[in-house]
Amino acid sequence: MTDLILYTHPMSRGRIARWMLEETGAAYTTSIVPFNEMKSAEYRTINPMGKVPALKHKQHIITETAAICAYLADTFPDAQLWPTEDERADYYRWMFFGAGPVEAAISNHAIGFNPTEEQSRFVGYGSYETVMDVLDQALSAKPYITGSRFTAADVYIGAQINFGLGFKTIDARPSFLAYSERLKERAALQRATALDDADMAKIKT
Repeated sequence: MTDLILYTHPMSRGRIARWMLEETGAAYTTSIVPFNEMKSAEYRTINPMGKVPALKHKQHIITETAAICAYLADTFPDAQLWPTEDERADYYRWMFFGAGPVEAAISNHAIGFNPTEEQSRFVGYGSYETVMDVLDQALSAKPYITGSRFTAADVYIGAQINFGLGFKTIDARPSFLAYSERLKERAALQRATALDDADMAKIKT
């Protein structure tokens, strides 16, 4: 038994947390939570939201995918996924941009809700098009979201780009495609994908 337990499902955002764990190189145990058990009283002692992923580290529980990425970067500094002093501002900017505007804009757009001009003043992301333009501008200017070096922020933003391209919920812009191809070369992402795909082949949803 390891000090780290990942509660996940291979058809979920748990893939992001798995990728981040593989990037750290830390030993961890995986607990697959079927969709029909996520609202159970037992699992809600782990995450009262009844969602995955969740991460247990010793006596602590971490939920929210961006928080899991940030926590692991801090907890395993030898992996060098945290920001340097010069990268810190961009790191926090884009990590929270991913957890706020990107997540909301893509999800709402995917289910067919696109705020009117008047409604856009009430939502933090403004509009789907604005979010896509901002991401495009950032990823056109540099190879990774904080600059020239891969960090935990790239796990979170990169997974959203990869998912969006795969499910056609974001535009296939040149900057997104090039960024996605760079990320797919990472051994940790390849390992995580293989593990999740293997789990998907043998579990009940």
